[in-house]
Amino acid sequence: MNCTRAIGRQHALCLLFAVALLAAGQASAVPSYARQTGVACSGCHVGGFGPQLTAFGRQFKLNGYTQSNGESDIPLSVMDVESYSRTAKAQPDNAGPYDKPNNNFSLQQVSLFLAGRLSEHLGTFGQITYSDIDRKLTMDNVDIRFAKPVTWGNHSGVFGVSVNNNPGSQDAWNTSPAWRFPFMASGLVPGPAVATLLEGGLGQQVVGASAYAYLDGRHYGEIGFYRSWSASMLRRMNVDDGGSIDGVAPYVRFNTTFSGPGHTLEVGITGLSARIHPDRMHGPTNRYDDLGVDASYQFLGSTDSIFIIDADLIQEHQRRNFAFVGGEADHPNGHVTSANVNASWYYKEHYGLTGGLFDVRSDRDTLLYAPNPGDGSRTGKPDSSGVVLQADWTPFGETDSYKSPWVNLRFGLQYTMYSKFNGASRNYDGFGRNASDNNTWYAFIWNAF
Repeated sequence: MNCTRAIGRQHALCLLFAVALLAAGQASAVPSYARQTGVACSGCHVGGFGPQLTAFGRQFKLNGYTQSNGESDIPLSVMDVESYSRTAKAQPDNAGPYDKPNNNFSLQQVSLFLAGRLSEHLGTFGQITYSDIDRKLTMDNVDIRFAKPVTWGNHSGVFGVSVNNNPGSQDAWNTSPAWRFPFMASGLVPGPAVATLLEGGLGQQVVGASAYAYLDGRHYGEIGFYRSWSASMLRRMNVDDGGSIDGVAPYVRFNTTFSGPGHTLEVGITGLSARIHPDRMHGPTNRYDDLGVDASYQFLGSTDSIFIIDADLIQEHQRRNFAFVGGEADHPNGHVTSANVNASWYYKEHYGLTGGLFDVRSDRDTLLYAPNPGDGSRTGKPDSSGVVLQADWTPFGETDSYKSPWVNLRFGLQYTMYSKFNGASRNYDGFGRNASDNNTWYAFIWNAF
């Protein structure tokens, strides 16, 4: 496991977050956002199903989930995902605590959403999730927002504050790692040994607040700070505890959007920095400084055919003082670089095809990335790269679909193919396992109501 999975303690922020979470119970939720606004799911989501947002969907999120048609409705939504996973070669051990080494059917997750408008300027998105993989109920992404229209000279826009528990989950563009393709993936197959901190390294383990402004429907800026939950709070939420942040972890996001008839282009940067005490031990920290650049193009000019391409590149510099002093790393400094690009095409809000390329690279460190049976890297440099292909069908994606917006369903078939896994194409772990042995077929049924 990468050392970036880490976090500490801040009682005042814990209290604020808990109070806000209780308030979320008075709100509305994911498909019920459509019931709240009177706008079909296809108005906010590309292809009639989440999580990719249209321009209208971004505005709804940035304005604090508060737009309403004035009618009251059930403040609740539920999502469930059933899936089947098969790797080219069975894993050395069971894929999960209650699963076989291969060919596993799973109730992958059931999520309850409490989200929507609380007042004229206050809204929320709250999610708790049960998974049959580990048979635990855990806290998932939560985002509580205050947002208000603003004017500045000849400029107009929105100013907001977000309190959330996953840096990047509050982002409204599809290039954020929190909302990046693949939007649904198996939890029962091997994955690359390393990732950057921005790619979920602090997810659900922290609480933070950020202030943002979006001017003229074009320029966006956000600055925020995160602290760790206490160890006892993480235990109550069934969230893994990898350590604690020393002080606060700053987060920044800036981008610009260029719009024309039926299409938009976004370019931006994202930054996150954190000093982490692994296992909450005092003394030296491991520091992670992430800087990402991203771009997204959407063609939405035709109701029959929609095209999207997203790309992002994240460079992480690591200062491994704790690991180096403790004899867990060969070098005090290191890096991880993650690159992703994907393109999607949707036809008549029913049929979708998506292809994605991914590549993650790190420095060589034989102690930090020591091999284990089935994972790790015998080379000490666990680079991974490959392709993800997906075809999906959303039978009720159109605006006037059956029982819209109460019935939302997607069937998907996905294939992941590795050209390199944890450092090599062949015998990457020193136990004879090849990268292609982890090639994965993944089928899912994704339902929300």
